[in-house]
Amino acid sequence: MADGVDNAQAPDVASLTVAILGGTGPQGKGLGLRLATAGNKVIIGSRSAERAAQIVAEEFPEGLPVTGMDNAAAAQAGDVVIVAVPWDGHRDTLIGLRTELAGKIVVDCVNPLGFDKRGAYALPVEEGSAAQQAADVLPESRVVGAFHHVSHVLLADLEVAEMDLDVLVLGDDREATDLVQALAARIPGMRGIHGGRLRNAHQVEAFTANLISINRRYKAHAGLRITDV
Repeated sequence: MADGVDNAQAPDVASLTVAILGGTGPQGKGLGLRLATAGNKVIIGSRSAERAAQIVAEEFPEGLPVTGMDNAAAAQAGDVVIVAVPWDGHRDTLIGLRTELAGKIVVDCVNPLGFDKRGAYALPVEEGSAAQQAADVLPESRVVGAFHHVSHVLLADLEVAEMDLDVLVLGDDREATDLVQALAARIPGMRGIHGGRLRNAHQVEAFTANLISINRRYKAHAGLRITDV
């Protein structure tokens, strides 16, 4: 299991088109940059197709397989769809895209966090977590939680050749979680590690607040490594 995938052979995900809703934000842009650099076709989604196209033209190296679309068109065109929208628009965005996301593997990386003068803290979520909220409002989609603890600063810096990071992948659909683990492994240095069922997503999302505190104290971009796997 050195590659973090339980199967004898990981799924082939090299030909998948990855759409990123909220792809003009730091996390979405960073994931898009790394996956496109690895060779996957990437669609940057935004509420505005013009904004998405502008970000692609201005912030992605020429020649990468990246295009910009509005969120609905991106959701429809992607084989796998990563949700990287702000928490306060999470539910409404996904409700509005139910039709486009039906039957798709939807990867939720949203962390419901609040901030005050004492730092970051986890917000309560009625469904238990952002990923569970996504599953609740997208009953016809295959929802997976992943990419919660990836530093957008390191993703954006291609001089960082390898990400020293494990990605916890959570979900109730084994085929979907295996595929997302393999997708994470497309980024050099990164592994996808199965982290349990979707009901365990809350503590994974909430731990981001701890990582933010670590990073502020130590002026770092800390992530997670899982030992003995």
